[in-house]
Amino acid sequence: MIRKFLTVPPVTITVIFAMILAGATTLCAQQNSAEQPAGQPAQAQQQPQQPSTQETQETQEEEASSSRKAKPKDYKNWTFNVGGGGSLMNATTQTFVRNGGVVAGGGVTRNYGKYLGLQAEFQWNNLPLRTSALASAQAPGGTAHLYSVMVDPIINIPVTKVWSGFIVIGGSYYHRDGKLDSSSVIRGTGCSPFYHWWGTCRNGSIPETGNFLSTSQNDFGFNAGFGVSRKIRSNLEFYAEFRYLRSSATSLRPITIGFRF
Repeated sequence: MIRKFLTVPPVTITVIFAMILAGATTLCAQQNSAEQPAGQPAQAQQQPQQPSTQETQETQEEEASSSRKAKPKDYKNWTFNVGGGGSLMNATTQTFVRNGGVVAGGGVTRNYGKYLGLQAEFQWNNLPLRTSALASAQAPGGTAHLYSVMVDPIINIPVTKVWSGFIVIGGSYYHRDGKLDSSSVIRGTGCSPFYHWWGTCRNGSIPETGNFLSTSQNDFGFNAGFGVSRKIRSNLEFYAEFRYLRSSATSLRPITIGFRF
């Protein structure tokens, strides 16, 4: 029996040795794998590259610049106004002209910011002659008008999102004209106070020649006023204004209401 065990064929021994060697190799590989921490990748992942400080600053500046550009302006470059009302007379004009003459006008404003602009405005004023003035002129009737061109700095004063105020003051050009229907006054006689104001008196007397019934006077002066406005829509405002107009020949105080857009 012992003899039979010792006579194992060499091929069988070779196969057994190969199987032992393969098992040892497999066991070694399993041990190496177990020694590596769980969840640790075979190779470290490459960390994302952080942006440099300069790139971050440039990005922030671009975002801030875009934000500033996107912010809308809280004023319009150009605004227009149109309105009408009546006038109160002042100084010598009040002696010959009744209060309540019709006023109409309009203008344009170039705004240089939320608070300051430059306004140019045209205004037409009716000057209804008093009965006493017509009696002094020995005339049955007559008409008179004042045309004004005003250029003023305008200061806007926002109070709320809806209400605001404004102030204007500046120089003016005035043209006043008028016409009497007729007159029984004798030429060459002394002028009444009306004809001095009317502007057709020459050297203290009614001129011997020429048409003294019509008048046309040009004069420079100034104007000043203030007003309030209420926003109706984003591009439309209702306003009320009181203004004082003065030249050497005419003085009045128009009160106007209208719209700005």
